Amino acid sequence: MLFEQITTGGCQSYLLACPDTRAAILIDPELSQIDRTVGLAGQMGVHVRYVLDTHTHADHFSASRELGELLHAPVVMNRLSPAPYAQMRLDDGDMLIVGNLRLRAMHTPGHTRDSMCLVGSDRVFTGDTLLIGGTGRTDLPSGDPEALFDSLFGKLLTLPTDTLVYPAHDYKGRSSSTIGAEIAENPRLQKTDRAEFVAMMQQLDLAAPTHLTEALRTNMNGGKTVAQLLSEAAARVPFIALEELAARIGGNAGEFVVLDVREKDAFDAGHVPGALHLPRGQLELRVNSMLCDPTVKIVTCCEFGKISTLAAATLRDLGFVRSSALDGGMTAWREAGYPLEG
Repeated sequence: MLFEQITTGGCQSYLLACPDTRAAILIDPELSQIDRTVGLAGQMGVHVRYVLDTHTHADHFSASRELGELLHAPVVMNRLSPAPYAQMRLDDGDMLIVGNLRLRAMHTPGHTRDSMCLVGSDRVFTGDTLLIGGTGRTDLPSGDPEALFDSLFGKLLTLPTDTLVYPAHDYKGRSSSTIGAEIAENPRLQKTDRAEFVAMMQQLDLAAPTHLTEALRTNMNGGKTVAQLLSEAAARVPFIALEELAARIGGNAGEFVVLDVREKDAFDAGHVPGALHLPRGQLELRVNSMLCDPTVKIVTCCEFGKISTLAAATLRDLGFVRSSALDGGMTAWREAGYPLEG
């Protein structure tokens, strides 16, 4: 087996392939690692046949939809997954054939309703059902401590004790464990009585994941993250450096326009001299009356350079093809000591 583990903070993704056929599967890919993952597949000389998520992630952003489209591979999830972009849905016991590799789906609800593990010949990819020294939490949407108890003690922990365990998360730098080691040492698995296990899970009182709402929104529905929107906008617009804008202040206003897209209070507190004010929320409705020449050079600015990037991309969509954004925004402008008006 060809095997690579891709670590992103506490997230763990996996690329495994058949050495004979070079067919591969990606498991739990993370959004920020798309280029790295594609590059790794190319370096290994493998063809990704499947992109699989073990469950609907609530604490990070899945790259499955994007990688599935990029690599022309179906996205695989449990049949109960709410994700509309999942093209292959597995029942408990279904098997994926990846070259000469056989991987069996084991439905293990508890952390989420759609959680599943993927069982190979010598290893199991446990998602968030079983972690090294822990288990997935059950207090997030569709979590169920009773179901997790059954999934662990009735299914997952009945695998051979030497089975390697590869979870979707580990925050202590560990790469793998075994079923036997977890049975012996995992503190949560010492609660073998159902009622005691359920009570323990209900009393964990864990903080909500940082990106809970955004992760669920994007992973469940196939939407885009804010970072994706900004990245896509940034790829479509040029930027103006602070010193370049400072050098152009006072030039021909008819050929060069600075458009401040912040709210009124922020604009009044200090803006680039000569800038026009058009809040981002009113951009589409008022831009035609404020800017009559679609050939004019426009530089959008906001506080940090993010909203202005989205605004510049929108202006280009509207036909203002010479729109650009101020690199760093007004925060960088002030810190650099450039003049303010207001």
